[in-house]
Amino acid sequence: MRINLDTKRLLCPMPVIRLGEAIEQIEVGDTIQVIATDPGVLHDIPAWCKVHGHKVLEIDEKTDEIVLLVEKQ
Repeated sequence: MRINLDTKRLLCPMPVIRLGEAIEQIEVGDTIQVIATDPGVLHDIPAWCKVHGHKVLEIDEKTDEIVLLVEKQ
């Protein structure tokens, strides 16, 4: 299962908080696609995943947004 999580226009720490809430709702092996506009997510989400044992599968920096794919471990 994949969840799309729209965190556009939210500033740190809200994208990470929303990811934490969403990841509790899915099973191990499922993914969350986080769409953000705050460039801080490039550091914050991988760091959060490392601390909590999850995995960032992809990071795609687009012109007006950043898309991260996170797998629950």
